[in-house]
Amino acid sequence: LVMRTFLPVSCRIFVVGVGFFSLCFLMTSLGGQFSAKRLGDSPFTTRAEVLSGQESRGVLRKISDMLEMIMKRMDALSKLGNATDTHRLDELSLALDRIQPMGLVERIQAIAQNMSDMALRVEQILQRSVANSKDGVFGSCETPKDPHYPDCTSKMDWMRARWTSDPCYAFYGVDGSDCSFLIYLSEVEWFCPPLPWRNQTATPTLKPLPKRQAVFQSDIGSLLEQVGTGKESLSFMRRRIRRLSAQWASAARRLDEKLRSLWREQKRILVHVGFLTEESGDVFSPKVLKGGPLGEMVQWADILTALHVLGHDVKISVSLKELHGFLGVPPGRGSCPLTGPLPFDLIYTDYHGLQQMKQHMGLSLRKHKCHIRVIDTFGTEPAYNHEEYATLHGYRTNWGYWNLHGQQYMTMFPHTPDNSFMGFVAEELNETERMLIQRNKVNNMAVVYGKDASMWKVSGKENFLTILHRYMEIHGTVYYETQRPPEVPAFVKNHGLLPQQELQQLLRKAKLFIGFGFPYEGPAPLEAIANGCIFLQPKFSPAHSSLNHEFFRGKPTSRKVSSQHPYAEEYIGRPHVITIDFNNSEVFDATIREIMKINVEPFLPYEYTCEGMLERVHAYIQNQDFCSPEVPFPPVNASWASLSGPFLPLPNSRVLTWAANTTSFPSWPPLTALRLLTSVQGQSCVEACQSEGLICEPALHRFINIKEAFSALDLQCEGVESEMNHLFPAFSAEHAECSLQHDPLLFSCAGSSPKYQRLCPCRDYRKGQVALCRDCL
Repeated sequence: LVMRTFLPVSCRIFVVGVGFFSLCFLMTSLGGQFSAKRLGDSPFTTRAEVLSGQESRGVLRKISDMLEMIMKRMDALSKLGNATDTHRLDELSLALDRIQPMGLVERIQAIAQNMSDMALRVEQILQRSVANSKDGVFGSCETPKDPHYPDCTSKMDWMRARWTSDPCYAFYGVDGSDCSFLIYLSEVEWFCPPLPWRNQTATPTLKPLPKRQAVFQSDIGSLLEQVGTGKESLSFMRRRIRRLSAQWASAARRLDEKLRSLWREQKRILVHVGFLTEESGDVFSPKVLKGGPLGEMVQWADILTALHVLGHDVKISVSLKELHGFLGVPPGRGSCPLTGPLPFDLIYTDYHGLQQMKQHMGLSLRKHKCHIRVIDTFGTEPAYNHEEYATLHGYRTNWGYWNLHGQQYMTMFPHTPDNSFMGFVAEELNETERMLIQRNKVNNMAVVYGKDASMWKVSGKENFLTILHRYMEIHGTVYYETQRPPEVPAFVKNHGLLPQQELQQLLRKAKLFIGFGFPYEGPAPLEAIANGCIFLQPKFSPAHSSLNHEFFRGKPTSRKVSSQHPYAEEYIGRPHVITIDFNNSEVFDATIREIMKINVEPFLPYEYTCEGMLERVHAYIQNQDFCSPEVPFPPVNASWASLSGPFLPLPNSRVLTWAANTTSFPSWPPLTALRLLTSVQGQSCVEACQSEGLICEPALHRFINIKEAFSALDLQCEGVESEMNHLFPAFSAEHAECSLQHDPLLFSCAGSSPKYQRLCPCRDYRKGQVALCRDCL
């Protein structure tokens, strides 16, 4: 409709443009006759010889014919203007007719000069035509004053000054007139009110697509075809998907039985792997075969497989061109919204992809960001995610500040309850494989965690490796091209970089898998434990964080990392995982001797099996909704039966629960999972919930952000205030102040202060599946 409105102007420009540029082309074809240079010196020349006089006259006749055609079109154009404009075009026509036969050079010069004058006159006519059409075709184009659209005036001023800064505005029909600005700002963007003189039925409200059932699928052929093979990173992902396909299929059958063939809605999902795009630098692909980090590619391969096996309609993008095509990005520099409604229910990406979408989706990112899920290895805490708060309080980093819901960030391990735990999978063993492993274990064999030589540059490494060498044969898998890396001691048997299956065989023989402290939180320790190894890792004192360690500096988290692999330390622990101070030689020596005596079986937490990941991702997709408005809580004019509100104490416990006879509110996790308690001063809600064997649940924060929660916990408030602070709701004993959270984006499990006791929403969890409460399926 927009393009149709401006068709007369566009046609006039096209008519004059075709004639003018056709003439210019013919003139340049004659350029060699009027220059002292050879024909070959002109970049426009296509002829190899000078035209003869007869040929020149023939070309001149063509020019005259072209001018005659242009003048006929100009006559038609003049009828569209006012009388004055018509008169001026007639004068221009007469001027051209008065050109008499003369020398070839003079005649061409006269034609060129008159064409220049003609172009100037046409531009003036078109400008007046647009101005005169304001109250004609378009109706009134004064900027409306509507309090519901307070930014309309400033946006009109911006468009007047900057509309040529991005070709996408012209793509949507903007031509420099106020009418085109208003149409764009009211129909493409949403800063101005609908225009009464526009046909509002031209953009009807789209009906939602009918819901389709998701059906588990075991055939991975279409998925492998989508992943492609253009890069070594993609080839790695294909190999992993193919190798684990049988385990995924078996897990899908088990989960379907567990869900009793529950009806599940099929989602349209875009997976945009931003860090693999050329525009982001793609530093990973060249290092796949050189000992580079594979954790991210392991996780992305497993995410793709889980989404596909769950039966969703998945599209994969690893380039900006693919992203543009899938989303419907208009041509230009990314200032304008998408050309249509978002064609996906969910978009999985990473921080690189999020930045690319910001650059190319324009205002559509703000409109559709509730559909986005960000795969974020180390986590993003709410204080860093809230742009205004982060800027004012020193939490601003190169990442974060996207104002997403905290649970839209999805981590590799469940270390940040404010985020959702996505995870990955490790290969499972059948009973035959488990028996063979236990039978073939070599009691004095150790494998070092570190494929890159830089990981062996550890202070004090020689001391503890020398101790280890007394008891065990040490093996390494360090990449090298021509000669042995000097960082690897001579007594270490280095196999070089091994393919995944050969590495698995090495781990199935080894008794010990030892880490040097880096890399942090990778998948390899879980794979080693799953193959029957004991994982020995260093304890960090003090704990590593963004405050004291370069690796974490700039990351959007204040999390304190107590060891190389905190998940293994906290959720698995002895005898499979042993965490000690490597700088204490006596402790290290005693630990090695202890390990020689221990026999362990292969172990893999359920949440890192194919079934565990399918279960978790299924629950997220069917239950997490960050687009629909939440039901207000507390409800208007709410009245509780007691001062404790909807909370009741659990027997013999300081923990409160949601009263069963209280009105139920829609929530996931359900309110039956809620456990309310207070932290001690200086303790985060993550720590407070863990101390009771529970998990902090940010989705339940809004249900405890009421003054009755303080009464239920026997906290005496002299006053109740509401403000933006990532530690609130909280109680200050020093001043008997009770503080509620003003901004829901700042509800945070992380964070502590010696000044406050925090109110913490905890929940129970399923055995082996910390991401889900017992009633969450």
